Amino acid sequence: MSENQPNLQRGLLPRHVQFIALAGMIGTGIFMGSSNTLNMAGPSVVVAYLIGGLLLFIVMAALGEMATVYPNSNVQNLINKAFGFQSSFIVGWLYWINWLIVTIVELIAAGSFLQYWFPSIPLWLLSVLCAAIIIGINLFQVKHYGEMEFWFASIKIITLTAFIILGALILFNILPNTTDASFSNYTAHGGFFPNGMGGMLSAFLVVMFSYGGAELIGIAVTETKDSEKVIPKIIKGTVVRVILFYILPILIICGIIPWNEVSSADSPFVQVFTLSGIPGAAHVMNFVLLTAVLSAANSGIYATSRTLYTMAQNGEAPKAFSFISKKGVPLNGIILTTSFILVGVFLAYLTPDQVIGYLMSIPGFTVLLLWISICLAQLKLRKQYAQLPAFHVKWFPYTTIFAAIALTGIFIAFIFNVQNIIGTAVCLSVLTVLIIVSFIIKKEKKDKRVSSVA
Repeated sequence: MSENQPNLQRGLLPRHVQFIALAGMIGTGIFMGSSNTLNMAGPSVVVAYLIGGLLLFIVMAALGEMATVYPNSNVQNLINKAFGFQSSFIVGWLYWINWLIVTIVELIAAGSFLQYWFPSIPLWLLSVLCAAIIIGINLFQVKHYGEMEFWFASIKIITLTAFIILGALILFNILPNTTDASFSNYTAHGGFFPNGMGGMLSAFLVVMFSYGGAELIGIAVTETKDSEKVIPKIIKGTVVRVILFYILPILIICGIIPWNEVSSADSPFVQVFTLSGIPGAAHVMNFVLLTAVLSAANSGIYATSRTLYTMAQNGEAPKAFSFISKKGVPLNGIILTTSFILVGVFLAYLTPDQVIGYLMSIPGFTVLLLWISICLAQLKLRKQYAQLPAFHVKWFPYTTIFAAIALTGIFIAFIFNVQNIIGTAVCLSVLTVLIIVSFIIKKEKKDKRVSSVA
């Protein structure tokens, strides 16, 4: 890299980083994906979110511990330290693909929310307009992106809080409404586990998709002031908030609408507000959902461009992606992501009714592989620490081993689930290609070293 070339800027404040992680996690997974998980598992999906939340906490604690020991090292740097070039190459590209698909899903979801008001405009066109806005935001300096994401995420959090309060008032019959809200809805329609344990387990893929995004903290660490002090505090607060913002809304939705009456056509949140009878509430909620998924897409553009930048620095991606604009933005990474977003929007043009469902299953796989890699990296690197940091994983190595085994078990279960056949085929095909390419590049690097010595 040229000495005169700009670097990534440390323009992110603690509140920016905390809300970036929240923004990445609170998006389509909860606002749209909750209808899918409820249809799969009924009220028992709460158990899936609780177990997923526990695994999330262990993974995030492991990431925070390593970020404290190795300041200014993001997720890929840590995996590289633990397992070398090939593992970092595979995980890095998988993570880029993960966030690319997440971004496409969020933008298509944004288009679907706009169709609530503009039903005659095609989904693909509305998605393109949303993409143009989000890409424009990411071309500014990172501090402006962080500020925008802070306010985007604030709207989501305020709305979820209002939804929880309003839903509780309806559920306890304090607020007049037109619903059949009752605590009996948790068990009256086939029981708490209406589709058995299999139904709950099948919902895990969307649950993992939903929680994916927490590791954005590990990407943003290189642009955060005082990261070694800030990151552990952020992790502790983020995990608790996200679990609350998933589990309480799901409990309220199940209490107000019988799980088997939740429609996949609209967000369950809009359905609840519509049933509440409050004038204009559904329109307000739809606006909030729109800002929510735009926020998650905003995080996606950030994650993909920074991932490419790090890989380019490590020799895992073409050097062109290490180029930084005068505003401190990895411009070429954003351009590549934009081109693939247009491909995703074209899929929305071809299959507007199925595209979100098809795409949403794939990031669940990649999130699982990334989280497993974080756990294994911590297991490997812990013995190399010069000193154990104040913030560290409790009951090591048992907690980390538990998380790694549980995540691996979930991953294997998904592979052999016929309902996930499209996502499985895509994920395993991509993984196979990346493994083969990693061997090719490793051999080329080895040959270059040998020739240079000769």
